[in-house]
Amino acid sequence: MNLDLLKTPAPTITALTAPFWKAAEEGRLSIQHCEECDAHVFYPRPICPHCWSDKLVWKDASGRATLKSFSVVHKPGHPGWLPIVPYTVGVVELEEGPTMLAFILRDAGDELDVGAAVHIVPTRISGRNMPAFKQS
Repeated sequence: MNLDLLKTPAPTITALTAPFWKAAEEGRLSIQHCEECDAHVFYPRPICPHCWSDKLVWKDASGRATLKSFSVVHKPGHPGWLPIVPYTVGVVELEEGPTMLAFILRDAGDELDVGAAVHIVPTRISGRNMPAFKQS
């Protein structure tokens, strides 16, 4: 399955999200870290949701996570995803604490288990590196 050939909308990159997408393009997962309360933060935002500090810096995450939930998509919300249905998306809890929605890579017949360890696999989707995950 060549995900790079998909014709799907690209994410909107803003000044706030640019560090995340730059890291993704380099094959890294970078998330915000609060220098006041020591919490990790994802999705990108201007202030910490835990202590309201604006002292957020970007740090590379370990890339290790736990699969919290997943769904196999048979009818995508955008026609660009039709060539690869069914595909899987899931909520992963990063080792650092935040959760994120991500594409879940798996081979036909692979069983997914909620609570399983997953790891990041930078994946080209529609011409852009995206942080996808695969069960470890």
